[in-house]
Amino acid sequence: MHINTKIKITAAFLAATLTLTALAGCNTPEDNASSENSQSDTSAASSQNNEKPALEKTSFNLGHLNSTAHLLGFVAKEEGYFEEEGLDVTLTLFSSAAELSTGLESDKLDVAFIGSVPSITFQSQGHDLTIFGGAMTNGHGYVIKPQYVEGLDKWDVSILKGRNVASVKNSVQDAELQILLKDKGIAIGEGSDKVNIVYFDSQKDAYNALQNDSIDAVSAYSPYTSLAESQGYKVVYRCSEEPLLENQPCCRQVASTSALSKYPNSYQAFERALIKAYKFTQENKEQTVKDVKKYIDIEEDLINTEIYGGYGTSVPDPDKQGTVALKKSIVELGYTEDYDIDKLYNTDVYKNALESLIKENPGDEIYEGLQKHFDEFE
Repeated sequence: MHINTKIKITAAFLAATLTLTALAGCNTPEDNASSENSQSDTSAASSQNNEKPALEKTSFNLGHLNSTAHLLGFVAKEEGYFEEEGLDVTLTLFSSAAELSTGLESDKLDVAFIGSVPSITFQSQGHDLTIFGGAMTNGHGYVIKPQYVEGLDKWDVSILKGRNVASVKNSVQDAELQILLKDKGIAIGEGSDKVNIVYFDSQKDAYNALQNDSIDAVSAYSPYTSLAESQGYKVVYRCSEEPLLENQPCCRQVASTSALSKYPNSYQAFERALIKAYKFTQENKEQTVKDVKKYIDIEEDLINTEIYGGYGTSVPDPDKQGTVALKKSIVELGYTEDYDIDKLYNTDVYKNALESLIKENPGDEIYEGLQKHFDEFE
């Protein structure tokens, strides 16, 4: 299986109307008619070319996890892109995808960064949630206690045979491990020739379980992989280095389907802010790390490794092709039931947001690069 994928947001102002009525008393009827026509033409051109649509709502609640993967939200907030787009966005930390989903469905959240696998499984279970953008590609893997690789120059997922591995059910990390184990012909379960997966409710709980003697290895999304390495654990694999998992879509931008329909301009504003944030991360790496540290309190060098070390990329592109391919893979695994994902995948929000930014910034290489990728992988 090869999954193709890669890869701030609109704000809006009420249109200012051009008025020339103050001059009406000095004009002839012909002048007035000419003036009115000119005004009409100018307003039409402004509507088509310059004016941004009015926002249906300006207060947004964004849910995220304790992960550098969600840095686009952090940067958009810290660098003022949400405010620039007319949005008052509050970021709230959650511990699991299930909590984020509940937040969306209870209207406590407007947007959530949710892993691609739980996003897919929630949709397949009947949750009316729509994917409309991306947050990160790759960026996760597994780590193991150092004694199990002592004396070895290299190893692969087979090193997990006979081990107890902590993971999170209904997660990208768990699905990826199962994909790799299946490819190697390694069964899941107890025994020296199998991998025993022990499930926890959150990545934090799974990682903390590594302190127990009964747990030998653990799943890790960013920044837990780099954090584990700094504490002496060894990386079993990073998904970015596995051909079967290359360019794996990780976190997605998710909202309730009804909210996307009700507040299209506001969501486009949100997306514009994230696209601007992506551009900032490409041009201001040092400040990006500082912005992320305000939300993920680990050493800056570890944050830098996770963001710019080549193990994952945080991009806003919805990457529909990659997500659809991932859905096919996890359905084949028996991870979830098949369903029509097209009804719950909205690429127009990103498309329109990006097009508007390119129109405002002609020739911008970063925005044009995003457009090229979108055109290829929508």
